[in-house]
Formats: sequence, C-alpha cells, structure tokens
Amino acid sequence: MPEIIPGDKEFENIPSIKSKALRINLNENIYGTFAEIGAGQETVRNFFRAGGASGTIAKTISAYDKDFSDAIYGVESDGRYVTESRLKRMLSHEIDLIEERIVRKNHPNKMFFAYANTVATIDFAKKYKGHGWVGIRFQSKPEEEYSEIILHIRFKENEAVLQQNTLGILGVNLIYGAFYKHDQPRKLLRYLYDHIDKDKIEIDTINFSGPKFENVDNRLMSLQLIKNGMTEAVIFGPDGNNILPARILYKKNVLTLRGSFRPVTKVNIDMFEKSYEMFLNENRVDKERTLVIFEITLSNLRAEGEIDEQDFMDRARLLCSLGHTVLISNFQEYYKLVEYFSNYTRSRMGLTMGVNNLVDIFDEKYYRHLSGGILEAFGKLFFKDLKVYLYPMKDSETGEYITSENLKVHPRMKELYKFFKYNGKVVDIDNFNPDIMNIFSRRVLSMIENGEEGWEEMLPDGIADVIKRKGSFGCKQAPEKITN
Repeated sequence: MPEIIPGDKEFENIPSIKSKALRINLNENIYGTFAEIGAGQETVRNFFRAGGASGTIAKTISAYDKDFSDAIYGVESDGRYVTESRLKRMLSHEIDLIEERIVRKNHPNKMFFAYANTVATIDFAKKYKGHGWVGIRFQSKPEEEYSEIILHIRFKENEAVLQQNTLGILGVNLIYGAFYKHDQPRKLLRYLYDHIDKDKIEIDTINFSGPKFENVDNRLMSLQLIKNGMTEAVIFGPDGNNILPARILYKKNVLTLRGSFRPVTKVNIDMFEKSYEMFLNENRVDKERTLVIFEITLSNLRAEGEIDEQDFMDRARLLCSLGHTVLISNFQEYYKLVEYFSNYTRSRMGLTMGVNNLVDIFDEKYYRHLSGGILEAFGKLFFKDLKVYLYPMKDSETGEYITSENLKVHPRMKELYKFFKYNGKVVDIDNFNPDIMNIFSRRVLSMIENGEEGWEEMLPDGIADVIKRKGSFGCKQAPEKITN
C-alpha cells in the first residue's frame, strides 16, 4: 500500500477494493464489458463479489484459446497476443458491440465502458515473471466521445496466483479512477497502487487520451511514474507519448547521451552527430536497428532542489521538437543505465559524454554502497559490448583540449583507467566543431533569464523560436502553463 502519512486524510481514508467495486456497481448509469485474457477473470471477479453487479456488467469474456481470440479480435501482424495493439483491438471491439446492441434512446443516461487486459503471468520455470497491457475506454457523460487510459505492467511476484490477485486489484483501481478521478490524473495515477505494494508490480508505460485528458501531457505523466516510485525509467517519443521500453529497445544498438539539456545547445547536437557517425562505423552496428536516446536523470532534474515540472517540460519539449527519443531515469550511476538497457538488448551500446562525466565515473565515492565497490560497477559497465565516445573539453586557461589521452583521474584509478582506455573502451571524438567549444548550457540559461542578447546563436536551428514562443526557462514572455 502507499505510505500512509499521519494526519493525511487522503491516504487514511483509502476505500477498500470491495467499496470501490460496489460504488461502481451501485451507479445505475455505468455499464460495460470486461475482457480479460491470460490471468483469469480477476478484475471482474471483484465486481461480482461486491454485489449489485447485474446493472453494471454487460458481459464478461475471457478468450483464452488463440484461435478463438483471433476469430473475435482479428489476427495480429506479429502473431503476438500480449501487446498494446491487441489491447486496443479488444477495447474497440467491445465498445462497438455495446453501441451496436444497446439502444441509446432506451438508455439515455448510460455511460459505457470497456475494460480489457491481455497478460502473461510467470512461467513454470519462474525465469520470466510476466507482463501485460491493461486499459479502459470510457465515457464520463452519456454519448460523449470516449476517453482512454492504457498502461503496461511488469509483474514482480513469484507466484501466478499472487500476480492474478494483484492484477484484479489494479483493474478495480483503474476503473474506479477512470470514473471518479479522471479530472485529477495525478491522483488517479497514485491511486492505481491502492492496496498494492510497489514491490509487487511495476507500471512502466501509461498514456491518457481522449476528451477528458486533452490537457494531459503524457511526458509529464511519465515523470510522475518515476517520482512515485512506480518504475525506474520511462521513454517517450517525439510525439510526447510513452513508449514501451521492451518494444523500442529490443535487440537494438543503443547510443545514449546524458545531459541536463537546459537548454539543448549546439554542443549537445555536435556530440550526438559526431558520436553517432562513429557508432555506425562500429562492427555489429546496423543503422536500421540503431536507436539514439537523450537521457535526463531524476538527480539531474533535482539539481536545483525540488523538481520543477515546468522546467522539465521545457527541456522535454525542445528535445522532442528536434525529433529525439527521450529517456527519464532514476539511474544516477552509468552502470545502472547500461544494466537497464541490457534487460532488452545484447547488441552493441555506446555512451556519449564529456570529460567531466568520464572523470566522475572513475570516482570511488559513487560506488561505496556496492560490496564489490568500483570493480563491481565497472564489471557491469565496461564488460558489456559498450564503448564510451568522449567529447573533448577546452581548458579555459591554457586553451588546451582535454581528451582521453591527457585527462586526469584519481591516482588510485590511473591503472584501471588505462586498462579500459587501451582496450578500446574509451575513444575520442576527433572531428568535433572547435568553434562552439565555449558554449555552456549554464551560460545560455543565465543569458535567457537575464534578458541578454546573443544566446539564440548558441542553440540548434529553431530552438530559440520555441523558447521565445513558449516562454521557456524564464524567457521574458508568459510561460505556457501546465494544467494536469
């Protein structure tokens, strides 16, 4: 269950799962279908047990047999069943049936819904713990256009029966939230874990759509998933919608740039373009299966204190406007980031970073919590099929470029650094643009905030226009408000 804070009425008065199901059942205007595949009919079971379900449940179906399922919902192009596209087919089919079979003029006050899940629970060998897609398509007013909430879960429990029970609770929380908390999507998100410990299930993707959520930015909801401890990382595309990590990372070559991007500058783009060119020239790197990710860590977002969500949106909006895929993570150490990617791909990976970041990697203080210390961390980092592409730094006093050849790490780390350097794990970006080496995000940010001139030319084409139009980073223009 969520942590209960003494005196916090919001959490002290969490209704039981039975109470939630009963409130839905006793609302004579809520009427819909339950379609559950892969883990029993655990959600609808709660509604039957609560009582009064005859006026709420139009139909419940569990098309376990693949041929039967295909006959109802159609055949997926990839032949898979636990997918987002399958879930959407289920929701569309069930809503269409309700609209077709229930005469509106006889039920003018009915609010229709379809709840669906398609999941795979833990296998007999307990090697794969399972995952699934869960969603609801619903109305909050009769004859209103449908709104939708779709999420992806990863099971953490080690028994199928426990996973089934957790899924049933999550389903009730989702349906209850859709009807009674749709106007408060942040709370709706938190309430999904009512009566569920966070070590039982992970929500790593969620998307809100439709008229009830027209002011909801799914990038901001992604951030809530991490802030609330529901997952360690989320990925969203240029369109601002969450992307399932397993889908986008599976068997991909991944090149990652970590930064504050506050704002994204010409240096950031030069780092990306030059390292990307080098990465594509590596053996076992296929351009068609290569993904570039711009990563922002939660610790980076907290660098100035508590997370400023408007500031986060400013950064995310700019990266998306450039057509990039963005990862928000809770990984302060690079080895955790690489471990995360390794859950989905064994293909070659690359990390693009500046000199200061590489020096930090060789700082022992970041690994004191590990029993094996820095050696354990490096075993997880550098012994993967990975290379670091190092962007140089210009010494402001001497004008000298600091590269992998002359950077200074702690004396105790010198031999360890040499080992990785001369085994080809660290390579220099040589064809960098020397004309932009004096551009620093902090300086650009200060110029924007103070209304100074000249910062526009330090940013990629079109970015200054977006900042001015949106009033980002304190630019002297009314900022666009976050409404969700």
